[in-house]
Amino acid sequence: MNPLPDRDCSDVVLVVDDVPDNLSVLHDALDESGYTVLVATSGESALQRAQQASPDIVLLDAMMPGLDGFEVARRLKAQAHTAHIPIIFMTGLTETEHLVAALEAGGVDYVTKPIKPKEVLARMGVHLQGARLARQARNALDAFGYASITVRPGDGRLMWQTPLARELLHVYFGTSAPETPAAVLEWLRRHLHDAERQIEPPRLNVERGPRRLSIRLHRQTGDDDWLIVMREVSDSAIIESISLALKLTLREAEVLYWVVKGKINRDIADILGASPATVKKHLERIFAKLGVETRTAAAGMAMNRIRQLHPNFEG
Repeated sequence: MNPLPDRDCSDVVLVVDDVPDNLSVLHDALDESGYTVLVATSGESALQRAQQASPDIVLLDAMMPGLDGFEVARRLKAQAHTAHIPIIFMTGLTETEHLVAALEAGGVDYVTKPIKPKEVLARMGVHLQGARLARQARNALDAFGYASITVRPGDGRLMWQTPLARELLHVYFGTSAPETPAAVLEWLRRHLHDAERQIEPPRLNVERGPRRLSIRLHRQTGDDDWLIVMREVSDSAIIESISLALKLTLREAEVLYWVVKGKINRDIADILGASPATVKKHLERIFAKLGVETRTAAAGMAMNRIRQLHPNFEG
């Protein structure tokens, strides 16, 4: 069995073919070109190797006994861990319906047998470059605090996610791939018609105390999949800014923050773990310190200061 690949050394190619001579020719050509090569001689072993090693690209024989290449591709595309991997079919079938079937199963390209290694290498280079750019973009999103997922609205499957997205979905919704959180799926389906006409829908916001997950529909990534970008916003910094700018205690600033967010005393009490009477007393002190008499006036003053200090704040 091939050892697990070192991702820093080279791109990893999984070659799937039940004919040893085909494997040998491709293995030698790929190895000489600097790729790390994994091999599988059946559909079942291909799925196992893909789950284990997460290759950068798959060269997949279309016609194999047992689990054929079309079914292998469908299963790879149905799993969040492997859905993003580009698949190039290798086929001796040149009829249009077979080539269409290869693409419909999830292939990005195909080469015909007998295999010509130079053609395979050229095709691979194109698709690996695209996959590499996509991977860099995903990693950059995570690095800047933006998590991303792709969702298929038809069956509701979460097809792909970044590591940060996996953490956020677990924290905010208690779900994991391939399950898409019900609230996210409902929001996506509700706005899908506008999105298809390139009208960006309103963001979905999910709150957990002063923390908020802002969810934005980014773009369509294929015929059926949509890229969704999420960012967690902690408003603790905003609460501290209110406290300093308006000379309030942190608890008073927290109460005023929730007033700005449109919450009534009973809701604020539930959020802070206090009683409505305590919230009312905090508000009386806030009014006195700000020299105002109403919630609206206090919220307006706070909002003006927040906008000055945090221009991207979404009230």
